[in-house]
Amino acid sequence: MKTSLLASALAAVALAAFPVAAQASATGSVLTFTPAPEPSEMVPGEPSEAPSEGPSEGASEGPSEGPSEGAAAVPFGPGCRKLPETGPGSPVEIAKEKVATAVEQSPELSQLAEALKKSELVEQLNSADGVTVFAPTNEAFSALSQDVKDKLNSDPAQLKKVLTYHVVSGKVKPSELQSGSLETLEGGKLTVKQENGEYTVNDAKIVCGNLPTANAVIYLVDKVLVPPQ
Repeated sequence: MKTSLLASALAAVALAAFPVAAQASATGSVLTFTPAPEPSEMVPGEPSEAPSEGPSEGASEGPSEGPSEGAAAVPFGPGCRKLPETGPGSPVEIAKEKVATAVEQSPELSQLAEALKKSELVEQLNSADGVTVFAPTNEAFSALSQDVKDKLNSDPAQLKKVLTYHVVSGKVKPSELQSGSLETLEGGKLTVKQENGEYTVNDAKIVCGNLPTANAVIYLVDKVLVPPQ
């Protein structure tokens, strides 16, 4: 009995020595005490490293679908994949040039570039203060019949009439292509429409749209637009 009382008294003394951080474990009739580790000292001026809760702000999102406008405007359409990613003809380089020069740099618009030279429209377009060009691709020109090609090549006035039918005053935004008509420099009108995510000008599809240049906007189309007789 005296031994038991003595052990209890020793345990009480140990608990008093470690009032909070002591941990007890029994091994047979002997009690062993292990003091809990002291909390680490914080360095003044340094925040504690607590894990953040919830998603971080500013996380990147997936690309937006469809055309965008404003400062974040980017080209849209399946035909944009054919444009060079860097160098002459790329969207970045096109944006630095006047519109006729940008057309000349684009591998997809080499036939249009030649037509602009023949009709003496290069200087007029480059000096324009804000225009929109619905630019037929090389495939669009190649789809013309040989008879039509011969007539256009032999008649600069008619060629100029056809080409100015592809040009609209002002920088047309994608939102202005939803439905309606646009007056061209030739004097005729273009019918624009958007349906099921597809943009058309008359009966031509816009294959790559919203390409800014230094003084214009270019929309690549898959057909040569013919003005009404």
